[in-house]
Amino acid sequence: MGNCYFGLGRDGQNLGPNPVGLMLSEPITLVLDNARYQRNAVVQALVAQLGITLLLLPSYSPNLNLIERLWKFTKRRALYGRYHPTFRDFQAAIQEVLDGLSTKYSQQLASLMTLNFQQFDDVSLMAA
Repeated sequence: MGNCYFGLGRDGQNLGPNPVGLMLSEPITLVLDNARYQRNAVVQALVAQLGITLLLLPSYSPNLNLIERLWKFTKRRALYGRYHPTFRDFQAAIQEVLDGLSTKYSQQLASLMTLNFQQFDDVSLMAA
């Protein structure tokens, strides 16, 4: 059995075995947002050891990251042009938008949260 890791801490320390990695039989391509820490030598060495391919999104491209689109949508509805006198009010405004995602905002999100991205042939993708 080869060495598999669950992940690395900030200092590059191994956080433990990865049972999922032991069961995978297909190549893995991990899509990441290209943060600096995802390109450091420790991560690159581990990726090479595990045989994982990293697909790094272009820098400054939050439009390709669905969670960034959702957060922008949420901020626009809950925070822009609004004053929330307390932190509790601030939290409630965000929660109200999140609670309405599948009902009140479903039509708006249908076009915003699409996966109209470039297609890659013969690559297994696992989003991170």
